[in-house]
Amino acid sequence: MRGAGEEADMWQRHPDGSEPVNAHSALRVRKIMSAIALPVALVGAICFAVLAVRSGREVWWWETAIAAAVAVFAAVDLGVLHYRTRR
Repeated sequence: MRGAGEEADMWQRHPDGSEPVNAHSALRVRKIMSAIALPVALVGAICFAVLAVRSGREVWWWETAIAAAVAVFAAVDLGVLHYRTRR
């Protein structure tokens, strides 16, 4: 259990107000996750579309739409991350 002094120190790490300058971002992790999600979602969308055409069931079209939306989201995120790291 933390003492009162340790807990007060935790909140006073940047008492001068410099935290926004010293804040760390998880851009690298976001880039890795989006880089993995994009091809997986594209392959999923293609597979679900093939299943939708073959079976004719509506559920596979919904799965295709969801996977395609994830792929678009990952692609946009990669674009934003590329822009932010180049500034």
